Amino acid sequence: MTTTGKHVTHWIGGKPWTGDADRHGDIYNPATGHASGTVDFAAPADVDEAVAAAKLAARSWGRVSLAKRATVLFAFRELVKAHAAEIAALVTAEHGKVASDAAGEVARGLEVVEFACGIPHLLKGGFSENVSTGVDSYSIRQPLGVVAGITPFNFPAMVPMWMFPLAVATGNAFILKPSEKDPSASILLARLWAEAGLPDGVFNVVHGDKVAVDAILNHQDIAAVSFVGSTPIARYVYETGTRAGKRVQALGGAKNHMVVLPDADLDLAADAAVSAGFGSAGERCMAVSALVAIDPVGDELVAKIRERVAKLTVGPGDDERSEMGPLVTGVHRDKVASYLDSGVRQGATLAIDGREHPVTGAAAGQPNSGGFWLGPSLLDHVTPGNAAYTDEIFGPVLSVVRAGSYAEAVDLVNANQYGNGVAVFTNDGGAARRFVSEIEVGMVGVNVPIPVPMAYYSFGGWKSSLFGDTHVHGTEGVHFYTRGKVVTSRWLDPSHGGVNLGFPVNS
Repeated sequence: MTTTGKHVTHWIGGKPWTGDADRHGDIYNPATGHASGTVDFAAPADVDEAVAAAKLAARSWGRVSLAKRATVLFAFRELVKAHAAEIAALVTAEHGKVASDAAGEVARGLEVVEFACGIPHLLKGGFSENVSTGVDSYSIRQPLGVVAGITPFNFPAMVPMWMFPLAVATGNAFILKPSEKDPSASILLARLWAEAGLPDGVFNVVHGDKVAVDAILNHQDIAAVSFVGSTPIARYVYETGTRAGKRVQALGGAKNHMVVLPDADLDLAADAAVSAGFGSAGERCMAVSALVAIDPVGDELVAKIRERVAKLTVGPGDDERSEMGPLVTGVHRDKVASYLDSGVRQGATLAIDGREHPVTGAAAGQPNSGGFWLGPSLLDHVTPGNAAYTDEIFGPVLSVVRAGSYAEAVDLVNANQYGNGVAVFTNDGGAARRFVSEIEVGMVGVNVPIPVPMAYYSFGGWKSSLFGDTHVHGTEGVHFYTRGKVVTSRWLDPSHGGVNLGFPVNS
């Protein structure tokens, strides 16, 4: 369904695109289910135009001094802070998450911008004097040229800001292909870059679907691609991009476990399970979706979760009373809800049916209608063979798996195909330390349910949650967007001793 409303187009060469798109997509308000506008979809020729602008800009931007780049980054930081509420409102309007969650997303993205402001320090190389007589060696890191980011719908502000601040700070030109479901935040960020003094063409935005993605992955002038999304698409991005000779970091899906040991504070664990399982309607790659309760705490823990869920307010994201909003599309809502029925058919118990949770605000009196609604849901006694456990549901469905021992819980987590995030809840320091050592997951929380690293560390998982060798932001992000060069130099004295055709050796 298309309505008259806002029209979102590309940002190329420092200004909005003025061409005519052959294809468009609808932008929805998930709280009402109604289309609020349209977004242009890029054809391969439009991607070519963006790459050409970026390639031209990269030639000069990569030679701009670190001090000048840092000045632009600091100006961009101040503008993002000043417009944080506006960015968050766009996220709420198109994604559906509640205002506080959207504001938190902007704040976490801003942390990477602040980290990138330290680029003069981050790009310091090493120097060794007199590695051989009269010979010095030093290392430097230089930009790649044109790089791209392909980002998901669930964090339309934060995930792009995990990528482009470091890419731009290190001297590259960047092309962002955001999700077509919630594209507006990316255009506001582009405008803020321009206002901060970033030269035209250093930051570009192209919207679209697989056509645009494939054009990016196969373009010979794009040196590197960052991606966050589902595992099947991450694998496709990695294989396609590397086959085209690109450097690729592709972050895939997750099945994040929260292991609760018998000695844990169960009130703390229940609070964490509800917060991490149902925040942002479960549409987080770091959401807890599998709660592993080690005997005998399962029944008590489920009861405490049920008490908390009953008090949650589900409603439109722009209603200050709302604690959880709708899902991003009707199709996605229906797919997530289908796991409640299939989970029961495969042996689980439906302890909390989110389809019955009331919706407040603009949709009051219309439970699960008038928008893409599904309340917090909990499947208990889920077995490892249940699709609700094996699949990345990406919605407000928490699966409770019972384990008889610590060893059984660790084996369960380590056997899972995903290795993005995990949490353990316990008051035993020795058990926690052992868990951190033994668990085969990239990001671990101890009594912390969503262990997303700070910007100066790097974000990324193991196994099928990551394709490539480099995690996002932190020092690994700096390395991903640069390539190393080692220089060995000798400045000769006026009398250098003549020609020597022998093999050079240290002396």
